[in-house]
Amino acid sequence: MEKILSKVAPWLPSARRNPGAGEPLAPGIRVLDDADTASLRALVSADPVANIFMDAQLSVTGSARPGLGGSLVIGRFEGALLVSACWIGANIVPINITDADAEEFGLAVRSLNRTFASCFGPADAVMGMWKVLAEGPQQAFSVRPSQPLMTLTGTPAIEPNRTLRASHAGEYELVLPACAKMFEEELGYSPLANGGSFYRSRVRSLIHSGHSLIDLDEGGAVRFKAELGTVTTRATQIQGVWMNPEHRGKSLAAGYMAAVADYALRLAPTTSLYVNDYNAPAIATYRKVGFEEVGEFATILF
Repeated sequence: MEKILSKVAPWLPSARRNPGAGEPLAPGIRVLDDADTASLRALVSADPVANIFMDAQLSVTGSARPGLGGSLVIGRFEGALLVSACWIGANIVPINITDADAEEFGLAVRSLNRTFASCFGPADAVMGMWKVLAEGPQQAFSVRPSQPLMTLTGTPAIEPNRTLRASHAGEYELVLPACAKMFEEELGYSPLANGGSFYRSRVRSLIHSGHSLIDLDEGGAVRFKAELGTVTTRATQIQGVWMNPEHRGKSLAAGYMAAVADYALRLAPTTSLYVNDYNAPAIATYRKVGFEEVGEFATILF
């Protein structure tokens, strides 16, 4: 790491930086601006499944320029061609970053002297950036280096469970606890600690958009739930899959996942998800439904 530290030293500030459009952050890497929007869209379009997060952001912002709250996109060019980029907001999301430039992007991110909730995306890029970010001031509480990225583009391989449906606003008080339980099982702490205002808003937004999917048991409790966490015209990404512990072991998961995929494929031609490599039962379920592995993601949680 001595070489990395010697390279990063000139770029490390003493306080959080909010660089403007066009500002260099590390050798060869600068903040993108309006004029770079078409180039960023083209880069995202090379793999709209892996780059679904950035694709969705562009559909909202319409521009590559820095946004509210200090969010920005940085990029590396070869001549006039944008060859790789990275979204920087509450999360760090690499876009077409390779082994060759991952550490340089890590240096650029460190130069901002910010804190982040996560870094996620294609595994080579995330883990390459982590070589540098691991030497920074913010420590990770979970490093997940191998998460198969899976997609489905056709009819599910098994019959969907037709009782699955979109939740509605009046069911918020049912959906929120189920979402929180899933989150706590996955990450080890409650998203509702200290009020959890952002998490509550996120759940409300998913319900409002029709992207929160549930089935209730005979007692009116959530038996199964999942969300379409990110949706574009080209792809959707399934997140937050959870079966109530009282209903596990009943061979229900595959039918529900087929229903989630069926719903998602009405919105875009491809649906996707990524899953921890050690979660063998989930991977087996997704394969049974017809999902195929097309890549590998990684996630760093701070």
